[in-house]
Amino acid sequence: MKPRFVDSFLYAAQGIRTAVREERNMRFHLCAAFYVYLFSLFYGFGKTEYILITLMVCGVLALELVNSSLERTVERPAPSRYRTAGVVKDMAAGAVLLSAIAALLVGVVILFRPELWALLWGIVSHPAALGLLALSLAVAAGFVFLGPAWVAERWDALRRRRLDRGRREK
Repeated sequence: MKPRFVDSFLYAAQGIRTAVREERNMRFHLCAAFYVYLFSLFYGFGKTEYILITLMVCGVLALELVNSSLERTVERPAPSRYRTAGVVKDMAAGAVLLSAIAALLVGVVILFRPELWALLWGIVSHPAALGLLALSLAVAAGFVFLGPAWVAERWDALRRRRLDRGRREK
């Protein structure tokens, strides 16, 4: 039976969810995109800047999905295909790298204007803002390197401790 049109969107969402759960580089790119959009709120960008940022972010994320799927496809090749599998993985990773460099260059052109440095310095030099940024970077590092499963496990453990503490107090 042929899948319904709506099912193709569900399968695509499942693929994205799997990549976020299992691919460290995908989580890194998501965190980088989050901070780009977060800092962009302080710049008063117009539609053009947001369109460029969104195109670059989506391009990097899309290529990371392609890279991850190719890596899984050629993960365990036949011995006669080891070299080809390695080349395929390297080329796909190179595509992601090129798109990330292009996104970085676009970001530099858009974000790093002299008048905006003073605004950024004002945000970073405020102790509360700096503390919040440091905390968010620590959470982002946990998300990137340990994954969402680790975050969920820590959250569940904290919730269980609270429940246990509440039961003991009764």
